[in-house]
Amino acid sequence: MMEIHNVTLASVCAVPRQIPEQKLPEVVFAGKSNVGKSSLINCLLNRKKMARVSSSPGKTVTVNFYSVENTWMFVDLPGYGYAAAGKAEQERFSKVTDKYLRSGREILKLFLLVDIRREPSGNDQMMLDFIRSCGYSPVVIATKADKLSRMQQQKSLSVIRKGLDLRQDELLIPFSSETKAGRDEVWDLITNQSSDRS
Repeated sequence: MMEIHNVTLASVCAVPRQIPEQKLPEVVFAGKSNVGKSSLINCLLNRKKMARVSSSPGKTVTVNFYSVENTWMFVDLPGYGYAAAGKAEQERFSKVTDKYLRSGREILKLFLLVDIRREPSGNDQMMLDFIRSCGYSPVVIATKADKLSRMQQQKSLSVIRKGLDLRQDELLIPFSSETKAGRDEVWDLITNQSSDRS
């Protein structure tokens, strides 16, 4: 387990022009609203409330940059697919995410989160395709693994892999912020230091 001593919320961006210049290699987390991005980030950082967690979807409406040990920048992208967000708000989310991913930044790892209990949605597939079109090879994380038995997890992972048409060499990691399952595997991928540019 990575020992984390120094974490700060470095920047919050609501519109493309607010995206800061890159100073550290970035680790990016993408996923639909309420998939568990904030919980995963808090789990990785061993913090309870660094990233805001809510039972209501649509709370991450900005790109949030967290400086971690002055070594990495964890980047929490706005959750997508939140139907209650107005069209203008959804377009703003899309623009700031598009600008960020197309800006040619040094992204060490890009994680796409999906709910292990759900079949991948059309929005999940669109996000995966968009990430790939920007030149990145994401690692898919299936969150909330503690909600299923080990046998159910394996069945759901097969459904997710098929639904997203993942290749056998593309990683799909079951994760639980409650039991910490998958945390060490995710940290190993981050500290490996190999870029996610495909």
